[in-house]
Amino acid sequence: MQLHFATVFVFLALAVGFAVIAMVISWALRPKKPGTVKESPYECGEQPEGSPWIRFNVRFYLIALFFIVFDVEVVFLLPWAVVFKEMLAVLGSFAFWEMVIFIAILLVGLAYVWGKGDLAWVKGLPPRDEEDLEALSWYESGRFSTDRRSVHTSAKPEGV
Repeated sequence: MQLHFATVFVFLALAVGFAVIAMVISWALRPKKPGTVKESPYECGEQPEGSPWIRFNVRFYLIALFFIVFDVEVVFLLPWAVVFKEMLAVLGSFAFWEMVIFIAILLVGLAYVWGKGDLAWVKGLPPRDEEDLEALSWYESGRFSTDRRSVHTSAKPEGV
């Protein structure tokens, strides 16, 4: 039994050793002449415009996470489908119902995300109640100033 683990550890050591040796060799053989052209980002032959430190919309990350979740489902589903006949002979209907429960859990997650509206690329603003609209209209009308020295309290509507 320990011989099997030794084989795994040998391959792991070879992989780590190969990566470290490749990095050291590339570091030692690289040209060491820095310059403004070499330090600038390469954008397919075009000069970059603006700062590279822009804030991405969180929807990109959400869609990527949903893709990974359902991609992992396929990774689990494909080997199961390949050996389903052999599993059916050994495990009986348990093998089928186990995968049905797995898919049902993922479908519940999909329904939750879909119902929440996170699959929509353009998500609308949540509806506002009457108090928010009144306060907003009072602020936008110019009767309220953010300058603390010039707060106009004479035109203040009731309840605000």
